[in-house]
Amino acid sequence: MTSGHLHPHRPVSRRSLLAGAGGLLTLAAAPGPASASAAPASRLSRVSRGTTLVHADLHNHTLLSDGMGVPELAFDSMRTAGLDVAALTDHATDSGFTGITGHKWKKLGKLADQAYQPGSYTTLRGFEWSHSHIGHINVWFTDEFADLSAAADEKKLYEWLAGTSGIGSFNHPGRQREVFGDFAYDARLADHMVALEMFNSGDDYVFGGWPDHPSPLVACLNAGWRTGLTGTPDEHGSDWGHDDGKGRTGLWVTGNTRDGVLAAMRARRFFASRVDGLRLDATADGVRMGGRLPLAKGDVTFRLDLDGGQGLTGRPLSLQVLRPGPAAPEVVGMLEVRTGQVVKFVVPLDVSDGDWVVLRLSDPARDNETPGPVGHACNDFGLAYSSPWWLTGGSTSVKASTRHPSGR
Repeated sequence: MTSGHLHPHRPVSRRSLLAGAGGLLTLAAAPGPASASAAPASRLSRVSRGTTLVHADLHNHTLLSDGMGVPELAFDSMRTAGLDVAALTDHATDSGFTGITGHKWKKLGKLADQAYQPGSYTTLRGFEWSHSHIGHINVWFTDEFADLSAAADEKKLYEWLAGTSGIGSFNHPGRQREVFGDFAYDARLADHMVALEMFNSGDDYVFGGWPDHPSPLVACLNAGWRTGLTGTPDEHGSDWGHDDGKGRTGLWVTGNTRDGVLAAMRARRFFASRVDGLRLDATADGVRMGGRLPLAKGDVTFRLDLDGGQGLTGRPLSLQVLRPGPAAPEVVGMLEVRTGQVVKFVVPLDVSDGDWVVLRLSDPARDNETPGPVGHACNDFGLAYSSPWWLTGGSTSVKASTRHPSGR
């Protein structure tokens, strides 16, 4: 068992921050014991019970829209790549490139049903509503699809989605200039919009669109959306699942079935990663990521299980605690960690400073290729994001303005 301090963030270099002394947050870290369960240890959490980790690929394209690959080969390709959950989400659009039609939608469903192996391989049909200015939104678990002729803007799409049992995700946020109407909140979608992409292909979207737009993470969560955080490959080639370094989602499921995947996504019980095989689970005062903390102000004990991940063994990594800011996330603490550890640390939280908290894992030796404010701690290379926790005690208003300094 080692002990130390998780240091508060100040406008200094990442290395000096990690090496300096501080007393804001305390921790203990130690290698976790091997699991005695019959299930593979790499799929079991050491900080929670009742679920198993599956690796998911939730955003892909084929020749049915603007992809290059034959759709009949996609699900087999993702299975041979070692994925447990896979989705095809071709574009539904009329804005300049070929989109799916009723016939293509039926074909996607048939392919997903043929490849589905309940208990071992879950395959999904979805679509990506695609507007050239507003943004792109993935939708899964619906019987029909909505293109721009049926839903010409995000408000019309929200109205359509609210009448279904489906769920959705804000994709590559910040790439299109209107950013989903600046993430204007719609309460009808509270149970439907479950995800925000933090990794898309090889990109980290913590500062997507910066400096013209605020951090999508801050803009989305401060607006009132309660989305979990995903990573996706957004594959447009023909080697689905086989590219290293592209986004992935780790889902904690009670069973590898469509019902199990849907339940995990509705519970925001997942994390974003761009490292193959990474296992990340975390609790805050016993509440799993994606959950609600009945707290207005006080110390919160976090436990993080971190293991696996291609090429990460033995490397010093940075764990960052992210809280709401006016335009970029506030990093209220940082800690050096390594895979194979169960890490315990305490964070003082106050809902008057904002109602969400996220954990970010990064490589401090590499730079974020799409950086934010000069000197920001998240300008290093992101590896994974937990889904948020939300404080529910007292007021949930954000203390700082959520508007970008540019006035957007």
